[in-house]
Amino acid sequence: MAQVNIHIDDTLKAQGDELFNSLGLSFSAAVSAFVSQAIREGGMPKPDPFYSESNMRVLRQSIREAEEGKFITKTMDELLAMEDEN
Repeated sequence: MAQVNIHIDDTLKAQGDELFNSLGLSFSAAVSAFVSQAIREGGMPKPDPFYSESNMRVLRQSIREAEEGKFITKTMDELLAMEDEN
């Protein structure tokens, strides 16, 4: 296995360690994942559009509503019956 030495700002390294540790990754594993993704994409990895700010806003709003008890549950049969009504 190759060893790579990089220079990175101390604060950025500390923040990266904290984030990656919370995800169960070492800094080294995170860098390897980044390089692997860049190779798969043939360039710099692009963010997943699922995590766009507009989607995250909707998700946060949905979570707030669920926590406030503002949600409806339906069985699959109920959903199919609703579809048949239209």
